Amino acid sequence: MRVLLVEDDRELAEAIGVGLRREQMAVDLAFDGDAGLERALAYGYDVIVLDRDLPRTCGDDICAHLVKQGCRCRVLMLTAAATIEDRVDGLHLGADDYLPKPFAFAELVARIRALFRRAQPALPPVLESMGVRLDPARRAASRGGRPLELGPKEFGALELLLAAQGRVVSAEELLERVWDEMADPFTTSVKVTISRLRRKLGDPPVIETLSQAGYRIGG
Repeated sequence: MRVLLVEDDRELAEAIGVGLRREQMAVDLAFDGDAGLERALAYGYDVIVLDRDLPRTCGDDICAHLVKQGCRCRVLMLTAAATIEDRVDGLHLGADDYLPKPFAFAELVARIRALFRRAQPALPPVLESMGVRLDPARRAASRGGRPLELGPKEFGALELLLAAQGRVVSAEELLERVWDEMADPFTTSVKVTISRLRRKLGDPPVIETLSQAGYRIGG
């Protein structure tokens, strides 16, 4: 899952970013409205966490612009204003959810994951194929009942491949959905991660490589 956090309180934004990465999300940060809007339009984020009170371009204007542009990402609006009217205004602008400050980090994570599920085609809560089982909510994976110790990128790649339900996933899509904007598009990170994931999954192989196309499970 790839998340954009637009928050002008740099210390808060960086702390949230660290926490979300520990939850195995790919996270980009923007510290003002202009930078946030630029990133939101440039990358295919699953969820945008958007502070309402931002310098340069406010969160309301960003949200309205994304709706006008037909952006398909889900928007979670943050604000220090906690009145019912404020929340309703934010939802009318096109936000998918609203979270007043201060908030519990666990609730933020739960709301982001709920929005991500809403943005995807209907999928079972536990992903399974060819003896591989992955539970995104519990952040647990196994094969044939054997637990798998996966790093964040390995887990993210496996989740994306299983969620594709046999569709071929390109290296570019893996890089975009599992890594963040700091990833070098010419890096071998995807190839190395898939190689490590294959070793951990064991034999017989379950990840198929299609030349010049990408990877799939259960095709």
